[in-house]
Amino acid sequence: MRGSTAYTRVQNETASRERLLVLLLQAACRHLDTAARALEAGRRAEAAAPLGRCMDIITELLATLDSAAAPELCRQLADVYQFTLHRITLALASGNATAAREALRVVQPVADAFEQVTNAPAAAEAR
Repeated sequence: MRGSTAYTRVQNETASRERLLVLLLQAACRHLDTAARALEAGRRAEAAAPLGRCMDIITELLATLDSAAAPELCRQLADVYQFTLHRITLALASGNATAAREALRVVQPVADAFEQVTNAPAAAEAR
């Protein structure tokens, strides 16, 4: 195993729940971008795996929402996740790159927002 791979694995295994959420959302964004690029280039078969990985991530995030803790936030996230799953399904079924890009456009701001919130305590401690 390469050193960087081992380092990344240890980071992921020891990350906080909040950091794991950010890592999952970032991975979903990378997969959506990879799939959209493949679809735009006419390589539909190449887009299937990243779309499937993204679908797995978003499905898991949807299933783990805790409405008792934050009902309104969970409702909004559920709407985003369900929209994303619909667009991924459309991209898979039709080879539609626009659908993958639309999914990315709604997931990216969520990933960015959670990253900002997660990094805020570290930034405050550095001051």
